[in-house]
Amino acid sequence: MRTIEVTICSFVRPTERVEKVVSAIENIFPGLIMDIRADRIEAYNGPDSLKTLHELLRRQEILDTARKVMLRTLVGNTTAFLLSKQAALGSLHVQISGGERVINWLAPETVNGVPVREIDLCELGEAVQDGADV
Repeated sequence: MRTIEVTICSFVRPTERVEKVVSAIENIFPGLIMDIRADRIEAYNGPDSLKTLHELLRRQEILDTARKVMLRTLVGNTTAFLLSKQAALGSLHVQISGGERVINWLAPETVNGVPVREIDLCELGEAVQDGADV
């Protein structure tokens, strides 16, 4: 059974406060299990931690751009990309396994900016378990 896994890594710069970096991560990926150190934060969890990102991509109307980035960086079953924490902070290194199915859920194909087909997270989980294409 293939699963969906989310991994976030962020270095904490000497000019940053650890709490601010943790907050930036939690604002986009709530519910992650975090390993917090003075100079680095590593976090991971499953598909539920992607719900806020799913909503943000729609609210900010950046589905097409997000889809292009995720598909371009897809290697095997994993896509990886950088997200800015905030203007004054460094980047979040994001890695999501689950293949194109997860990308189709996060950032589906659009026509004039409107998703052609929205996939439910439950449907996505079943497809990943069955190995089906969504």
